[in-house]
Amino acid sequence: QVQLVESGGGFVQAGGSLRLSCAASGRTFSSYDVTWYRQAPGKEREFVAIITWKSGSTYYADSVKGRFTISRDNAVNTVYLQMNTLQPEATAIYSCYAMGPRDSASVYDYWGQGTKVTVSS
Repeated sequence: QVQLVESGGGFVQAGGSLRLSCAASGRTFSSYDVTWYRQAPGKEREFVAIITWKSGSTYYADSVKGRFTISRDNAVNTVYLQMNTLQPEATAIYSCYAMGPRDSASVYDYWGQGTKVTVSS
């Protein structure tokens, strides 16, 4: 069992930055792929970024490419999402999603509770 806890959300003006954290407890996080999703008010949940477990490869939604950076620190079981040059359309609840352990025959998935990001114009 893995518990995911996001933090770092808040209120920021357009052009500002925030760093979100997704901290895992319960199991070693290093063998999990971790994805950030977001859901804006009245909209569907959308993919933001993913970091893979083995190579640490990263992929981003076109809307955030070049401004957001996903990274991980396996020593502290945490994945980060650095968000720069934030715009009001980034206002959403950001959730992390973990799938793994990817080096096992049995793979599970977990969601965090989300952290709210509000960007004012």
